[in-house]
Amino acid sequence: MLGIMQQNFQEISRDCFVTLNKSLVRPQLEYANNVWALTRICDTEKNQTSSKTANKMIRGLSGLKYEERLCVLQLPTLIYRQLRGI
Repeated sequence: MLGIMQQNFQEISRDCFVTLNKSLVRPQLEYANNVWALTRICDTEKNQTSSKTANKMIRGLSGLKYEERLCVLQLPTLIYRQLRGI
């Protein structure tokens, strides 16, 4: 999904990114979270890395740190969502 987003958009507005992220990307990253979240730490780190890459596509936020971008977008981290979903 991230590859499709990168092919179709050079830069994405905040509102568009949040909508695309919540509807296309996040469900794939969180699939079967309660089964594998605690057993596969390396998978969690890979998912976090892909989320960091996706957030850099947003116009005007590429220079900020990952946590700062999430605060601006009002999105929780993937690790927080995984722990909450267990």
